Amino acid sequence: MNKAPTLGAGVSSLPPEGAQPALGRPGGGLDLSYSEAAVLAIQREMEADPRVVVLGEDVGRGGIFGQYKGLQQAFGDERVIDTPISEAAIMGAGVGMALAGLRPVVEMRVVDFALCGMDELVNQAAKNRFMFGGQGRVPLVARMPGGIWDASAAQHSQSLEAWFAHLPGVVVVSPSTPQDNYGLLRAALQCGDPVVYIEHKTLWSLRGEVDEDVAVPLGKARRVREGNALTLVSWSRQMQACAAACDALAAEGIAVDLIDLRTLWPWDRETVLASCARTRRLLVVHEAVQVAGFGAEIAASAAEATGCRVARLGAPRIPVGYAPVLEAQSRVGPEAIAAAARKLLG
Repeated sequence: MNKAPTLGAGVSSLPPEGAQPALGRPGGGLDLSYSEAAVLAIQREMEADPRVVVLGEDVGRGGIFGQYKGLQQAFGDERVIDTPISEAAIMGAGVGMALAGLRPVVEMRVVDFALCGMDELVNQAAKNRFMFGGQGRVPLVARMPGGIWDASAAQHSQSLEAWFAHLPGVVVVSPSTPQDNYGLLRAALQCGDPVVYIEHKTLWSLRGEVDEDVAVPLGKARRVREGNALTLVSWSRQMQACAAACDALAAEGIAVDLIDLRTLWPWDRETVLASCARTRRLLVVHEAVQVAGFGAEIAASAAEATGCRVARLGAPRIPVGYAPVLEAQSRVGPEAIAAAARKLLG
């Protein structure tokens, strides 16, 4: 398809402030940023399904990352609802809306703030379908931007995806590209269960081609590059560091099978384990603290199923510092990834 997204009279491609409008590409895709792709995904679902609503702080003015830009003007303030500053109230209202038959997008601003609404998510949304024998469904999407937010310190830079992957009853998604942010957000909005949707706080300006005809299913990984030396699995912003590490390794003649998990729960066991069985080595990399991170689940599953050698690489168990030199200690860069791969190869 080669058309710009439209949202009501006078609103075209919905770029964040200062960004260039989206341009069609010769292949039929749209040149969109990560945030523009999210706006377009919600727009398409709101057009297709009147039950889809948005609620949260600042959504009327487009959200703090531009991820709702133009939606209230197009659909009105009864479908794009500005709320008080209370994450518990926002999440609780979203759960109630879902149980009443709507499909709410619940905006938490950042994952760090979502902790104030954890009871409603953990004890209500995640368990309702089980506790009441399927009589109630909670088809909400809780957007919780995660990861290190540059120069934003410990309370605004957490990667908490393992918490939610540990929680029965929810789907956990973490897209790394504009295409995946478009496709996975649409898939999440069509899912009948609660989805914890973790976009990265610093990917919003990342641009790429978005093809509206490409469906991205939940639970299916993306193979970024093929190789036989070892399997490298990651997700979200960390995919950029992994890709750079793969380039460095390729220059040394080491071909890596790089897999973007995309959905943490359910994760694509078939793709990952098939790769591990072939390469016999697995390195899992994530921005989150390595201790009890979701990488441990992947590594253990691969070791049990295939007997391959495994290694994990994540952040040290420290709060993210504000000073650049301290913040850098929590980052897992390409050099560290390449070094871990070489060590695994022996």
